[in-house]
Amino acid sequence: MAEYTHTQRPEGSAAYLVGGGIAALAAAVFLIRDAGWDGSRITILEQSRVAGGSLDGSGGPGVDYVTRGGQKFEEEAYTCLWDLLRSIPTLDDPGRSVKDEIWAFNAKWHTDAGARLIGAGHEVLDASELGLDNHDRAAMAHLLALPEASIGSRRIDEFFSEHFFASNFWAMWRTTFAFQNWHSAIELKRYLLRFAQELPRLHTLAGVRRSRLNQYDSIVLPVESWLTGHGVAFEYGTRVTDVLFEQDGDGRSVSKILFERGGYPGSYAIEPDDLVFVTLGSMTSDSTFGDGEHAPGLVRGHEDGAFALWERIAAENPGAGFGNPGAFDRDVDASKWESFTIAMRDPLLLHRIEELSGNLPGTGGLMTFKDSPWLLSLAVPHAPHFARQEEGLYTAWGYGLLLDRPGEYVGKPMQEATGEEILIELLGQLGFDDDLEQILATASVVPVMMPYITSQFAPRAVTDRPEVIPAGARNFALLGQYVEMAEDVVFTVEYSVRAAMHAVYGLTGTDRKIPGIYHAALHPVVALRTLHSALA
Repeated sequence: MAEYTHTQRPEGSAAYLVGGGIAALAAAVFLIRDAGWDGSRITILEQSRVAGGSLDGSGGPGVDYVTRGGQKFEEEAYTCLWDLLRSIPTLDDPGRSVKDEIWAFNAKWHTDAGARLIGAGHEVLDASELGLDNHDRAAMAHLLALPEASIGSRRIDEFFSEHFFASNFWAMWRTTFAFQNWHSAIELKRYLLRFAQELPRLHTLAGVRRSRLNQYDSIVLPVESWLTGHGVAFEYGTRVTDVLFEQDGDGRSVSKILFERGGYPGSYAIEPDDLVFVTLGSMTSDSTFGDGEHAPGLVRGHEDGAFALWERIAAENPGAGFGNPGAFDRDVDASKWESFTIAMRDPLLLHRIEELSGNLPGTGGLMTFKDSPWLLSLAVPHAPHFARQEEGLYTAWGYGLLLDRPGEYVGKPMQEATGEEILIELLGQLGFDDDLEQILATASVVPVMMPYITSQFAPRAVTDRPEVIPAGARNFALLGQYVEMAEDVVFTVEYSVRAAMHAVYGLTGTDRKIPGIYHAALHPVVALRTLHSALA
């Protein structure tokens, strides 16, 4: 069988980035912008045919519109992301940065949700009433006061009562950030501290910032274009199957990268002065897509390479600080949920949502149907949301957190429902049954099952997530949502970008300060507003 072998090495040291998600893209930018590397010395290896990883978005005339996730940003907390995007020009205007575009877009289309929670009987609830009692507040204070070592692998539902889980606060918090009751209490504590400033505006989502288009078109494509313009090589269709290490005294170095491309094996020999950045795992690994007539399947193994590679590296290098992937990838039923993208060729559903919520598209944030068996949420973005979106076509995105319960209107679990059945269930929750026939005839739905989408929230031991630069690492670093960075929160773009900064600056000795983590408690006015909201 033929074999690819890397023979044409760029002059000087080379950098290889395993995975083409936002962490790797950011690391490549920082290598060029901050560490002074020539882009021609950088190679990104990506299994799929596009960059961006979980930051996706696709569709156009004759092609289904779909995003797996709907990314939310925030001005205060996303310091590393804004630092990255300030250097990336938009595709439409080279004189304007992606950061400036996002901030200008949100200044024009400010989020102020008028229907954050919808209850039984299609009633818009007063979401400003958080519904916490003194017992709930005491439990929250207890969790916040405990050091992470004392919390350990305990779950959220080990700290709170049923009253807490029935509150408006929890309905909004869990659907804003995608928490399940059985997730890690440590992760909830970090989120409460990291996003305390959102508590006074949780019911309106006024702190949410969104990109002008979906995250792929607005962020990934401009970053990829910038990197390509600097000579960075993207090798798509390349599945890295193993990373080999050599022990050198008390240190460890990558010596070879093994991959498959086009059905053939290949390898890169890594020299001592080369750098390797490996993205571990993927929260959208093994995603499957359905359509109007078919439910997406649920993959329970490792068909994608992300977790399979991490499993192999950890197994081949015991005690080397590569963490424990099994803590995150071996309980699909605890980490799965399902999203869906609606394409509407008639504005009827859009207009009815506007009437119910009082929000124009792009201003309503997230609507959550608090009593729905699937715990459905829906967001309607400003149009166009896709670069190739036709005039007169509108989109919406939603997701369900609880997939195993029978729906109220279709009588089957969400994970067994077709795209059309998901739309029927949604219309029932909205109370729009009277227009069911017309909406079904003019809308299409693409559901997406994601087995590992909240796996990074899994209860874990302290050592289950590896450090960005493990002890003794000489020429490599680890990236993504499954590395450990104190105080910061996973399931955010910010986490991936911050990890990339730590990796690049640490390996190259770049003397540049990483933007600090925002702490609401250090800002007296913000802290007082948060406390007032919690006690109200």
